[in-house]
Amino acid sequence: EIISSELENDDVRIVSPDSHLATIGEGFNLKFSIIIKQGLGYVPSEDIRDTIPEGYIALDAYFTPVKKAVYEIENVLVEDNPNFEKIIFDISTDGQIKPVEAFKNAISVMKAQMNVFNKFLNIEDIPTIVEKEEVIDLKPFLVGIDELNFSARSFNNLDKAGIKYFGELVLLSESSIRSIKNLGAKSCTEILGKITDMGYSAGEDLEKDLKVALVAKIEELKS
Repeated sequence: EIISSELENDDVRIVSPDSHLATIGEGFNLKFSIIIKQGLGYVPSEDIRDTIPEGYIALDAYFTPVKKAVYEIENVLVEDNPNFEKIIFDISTDGQIKPVEAFKNAISVMKAQMNVFNKFLNIEDIPTIVEKEEVIDLKPFLVGIDELNFSARSFNNLDKAGIKYFGELVLLSESSIRSIKNLGAKSCTEILGKITDMGYSAGEDLEKDLKVALVAKIEELKS
């Protein structure tokens, strides 16, 4: 069995190395030459049959490196507002270029094609779309400790320590929680258990942007 990877040399890189070319019997030799051309998209063999020299077999040509490009749109909730959408692109290539480069090239081509309208509309300066900063959802961390159903002892000790929001407990390490004045072992176990029940841990390693935003928001609410 002869596969395409055997054709690779200093001048040619095979992007589909496992493609089957031929199967020959033992003791036989196979000699052939290949014509390589550039093109766009998919070209059937019928369209190029008359352009190649006699004695060559025309093959369907897949010039595009993009094997798949699909998208889907999902509804997303942003700060209790359901009127937002997220678009997800699923792009795969044959390895000639990375999917993100294919996407960037497509956007560049689309922009160039749309600019043809500028000849008639005389738009002097087409505004640049500024990327919106990613929305950081702080809502789970801003639940008041009075909403967490703590025992009276646990709540009172947290309240006296100036802790008002669940996010503050997540930001504190376990040792810092245990060191809260008058907080007994039972109350400490209750508080740590509540943090776990909420899907977090004391002193959890939050992403930098989330941590900065959370600290700033809590300071704002408590000021």
